[in-house]
Amino acid sequence: MFRTLGGGDLTPNRNNAAHPHAVTELCDEGGRLYANALRSGRVSRADVAAAPCLMEFALLHPDPDDPDWLRPVPPAVVLAQRLSPLEREIADRRRWAVELSDVFEPFLALSTQTASATDSITVLEGNDRINAALDLATTECRSSVLTVQPSNHFTERNVRQGLERDTALVERGVHIRTLYQHTVRYNLKQIGYVSQLASGKVEYRTIDELVERLIICDESVAFIPTRDDQQVALELRNPGLIRYLIKVFEFMWNRAVPLTAGTPYETAPDGITEVQHSIAKLLVEGHVDEAIARRLGMNVRTCRAHIAKLAQALGSGSRAQLGFLIAQSGMLDRDL
Repeated sequence: MFRTLGGGDLTPNRNNAAHPHAVTELCDEGGRLYANALRSGRVSRADVAAAPCLMEFALLHPDPDDPDWLRPVPPAVVLAQRLSPLEREIADRRRWAVELSDVFEPFLALSTQTASATDSITVLEGNDRINAALDLATTECRSSVLTVQPSNHFTERNVRQGLERDTALVERGVHIRTLYQHTVRYNLKQIGYVSQLASGKVEYRTIDELVERLIICDESVAFIPTRDDQQVALELRNPGLIRYLIKVFEFMWNRAVPLTAGTPYETAPDGITEVQHSIAKLLVEGHVDEAIARRLGMNVRTCRAHIAKLAQALGSGSRAQLGFLIAQSGMLDRDL
């Protein structure tokens, strides 16, 4: 069956299979014949056989004086007939909207009273929704953005999106501070990204270990992930939570090294690099190579290469001896 603009069904004739269109998509032949009928006052039935839609859509009616001819229905009449069901449907939907608003009005008042407790945390599921929330927050941001970006895995797409977002922030005078792990210093894509944003309004530092991603805009909204696959995040607007997260960020920031400073992979006076020092701490805590690599944002092969250099520097012949020599060397006293 054909369906009219207003939703009503029309009974098809045997030519429908070759004429499947709605009245809002009047075919070329039907439009030509209808225009000719309006100009001349009638059209023959034989000619209309090529466009059965004219009768189906009630654009023509039989000529009372001659059964072989058809007369056009005035377009104003056709339009009124077609609009009438639509106008009724619109009126019905407006009435339903008013009734629905009346039903929920008492609950809206109750919701307003509890909004401060329930709206401070919003669960965002899926990349599209997370990115949409981030885009809105950064678009509204006017003063500062604090970001924590662990790991050294940056895709070209992520770098491009980040560059577009941060460029817009810098152009508005927003101050951006970003924490990476030390390993980012050897990621050419990310270093290229950082170089494009060189500005007094943008600061980058690196640190040996970061726990999770964090973005804070204007000290008013923060985003943190809740799953390792980064497919679910929390949007936080609770002032107390945001103040706490800012303190955590500042603690890490003060321990971090400016990206423009000397590399933490350089050898210290005791012959141990900063990264090897970080690995030593995790070794003494009992972490395996895979866990150390993951926490420091490097691959396992690189991690094991650093462990080997650490063992060589301390003169260790085994993994068990290495832990003992690390503790005995006093290198961990750097943190005291």
